[in-house]
Amino acid sequence: MQLWQPQIPDRYYALSAEDIADAITARRDQLGSDLIILGHHYQTDEVIRHADFTGDSLKLSQLAAEEVQRRGAKYIIFCGVHFMAESADLLAPEGTSVILPDLSAGCSMADMADYEDAVEAWDTMHQTLAGMGWKGRIIPITYVNSSAAIKAFVGARGGVCCTSGNAMRVFEWALKGGTKPAKKNEDIKLLFLPDQHLGRNTSAAHGIDVANRAPLYDPRQTRKGEPLGGMTPEQLLDAKAILWAGHCSVHKLFRPEHCDELRATDPDMTIMVHPECSKEVVDKSDITGSTEAIIETIEQAPPGSRWAVGTEIHLVNRLAKAAAERGVFVRILSDCQCLCTTMYRIDEPHLLWVLDHLVEGKVLNRVQVHPEARGPALESLHRMLALGDRQAIGTKLGA
Repeated sequence: MQLWQPQIPDRYYALSAEDIADAITARRDQLGSDLIILGHHYQTDEVIRHADFTGDSLKLSQLAAEEVQRRGAKYIIFCGVHFMAESADLLAPEGTSVILPDLSAGCSMADMADYEDAVEAWDTMHQTLAGMGWKGRIIPITYVNSSAAIKAFVGARGGVCCTSGNAMRVFEWALKGGTKPAKKNEDIKLLFLPDQHLGRNTSAAHGIDVANRAPLYDPRQTRKGEPLGGMTPEQLLDAKAILWAGHCSVHKLFRPEHCDELRATDPDMTIMVHPECSKEVVDKSDITGSTEAIIETIEQAPPGSRWAVGTEIHLVNRLAKAAAERGVFVRILSDCQCLCTTMYRIDEPHLLWVLDHLVEGKVLNRVQVHPEARGPALESLHRMLALGDRQAIGTKLGA
């Protein structure tokens, strides 16, 4: 979702690096315990240095909700993208203002799953299956990297959210029937939005034949006249997991040949990738893990070890710098610019701009989930949280 962002005054960009950092610090001091600043792992170092907490999107939202309660804070500035600010708004206590410094900081993957498209897909799939005499249930799952509207779509239909770290556990819950234990011989199908790659990799890790039983639903094909998004009725009937045609623009840049080239030139290099990468890349890696799992693995890596990491470049560079001090070599899997460009829109000038207004009592760029979406969106999150701690998917560590 790309919202309109007004152009901020030129004077913010005229400040030196030292002056803008000092000004942000001064504004933070003025606001004191009223303010919490969150910085996603993919942010630049210049932004991260101002954050009270760093982490992935859900972890940050949970931390912020806890800290708001503890401190009595009024404001959360989320240096991330729009869906992350929505999650913070869902989990934060009522009355908390969640602010996104640049409203144009969206997520292309989240935008690939539109609420109206999801409703149309849901209705058409059920109508098609009913016409074929099918008896069963479709349980929707959405990656937390999705809009609040999609979380609400899932929550209202007995579904659940997942992260890249707990996707295996969520799949297991859903395949057993989700909110209602599956009846004997009941056909349970999963609909996974919006990231086809996380869905495919998790399905494969569960033993699902993804080549034959995990077809792709592409809403663009539906708009062209294909009612099942490019699937045939037979593919839908045979499906165990139906994957939405979405992807992460960063992790899509990693390709199998990058793994092959590294194997040929540096066979001692351990390849570790995020499960938003394609299955072809995941299959050629040594380890697959969530952002937090990648960080923890590098932090625990023994001196002398060598790692190639397939995830966003700012995070990899930060990990490489810290690891080098311990004698651990870390590089990005590919030399291509694997940069989250929408995350990059959050910068120090926009951060200072919203802070300048906050000290005057003006809340700019507040992100609020629509009241009608709040309940079912929270339900999808709560179902996930009730499943307990994260469980890494597809890891080959120690295998």
